[in-house]
Amino acid sequence: MNYLIVGLGNIGKEYEDTRHNIGFMVADEVARQAGATWSLLKLAYYTEFKQRGRNVYMIKPTTYMNLSGKAVNYWMQQLKVPIQNVLVIVDDLAIPFGSLRIKPKGSAAGHNGLRSIEASCGGQHYPRLRFGIGDNYPKGRQVDYVLGPFDSDEQKELPALIDHAVKMVNSFVNIGIELTMTNLNTK
Repeated sequence: MNYLIVGLGNIGKEYEDTRHNIGFMVADEVARQAGATWSLLKLAYYTEFKQRGRNVYMIKPTTYMNLSGKAVNYWMQQLKVPIQNVLVIVDDLAIPFGSLRIKPKGSAAGHNGLRSIEASCGGQHYPRLRFGIGDNYPKGRQVDYVLGPFDSDEQKELPALIDHAVKMVNSFVNIGIELTMTNLNTK
């Protein structure tokens, strides 16, 4: 079985520790715990490892968020991974900070990275791990909020939340989305 794990984010120092890059942060921790290292390949940073006989491929698109679908589609085709075995890790304004939810499908909900994946990969029927970043920003300041760093209280909680997200990714690969939703989704 082949799996493609996609951490969404933007490349570049200025985006490194921002809310919008939580997908990259989770992917980095999955790779670290698996002892895998990243290589810069076509359209993405890429790594792979085996987990209980399954091939796990991971990418962090270098296309910037708005063109993430281009990288996802390329690697999905290249590695022959069916859409139901693609897991996209994404920041989500619609759920509170600290809430982690995996779902088998869903709308882009205004997220440009998900919108790009929908357009390139044929719709909304792909699993995603939604990492809640909350919506604690003044009206009209959404871009500043998602492209801004986590506040100091959030930073204290991040390591445990990222670790939980890693458990969710590993569970998705090992036991599937339904049991992962039941066992590991948080409020």
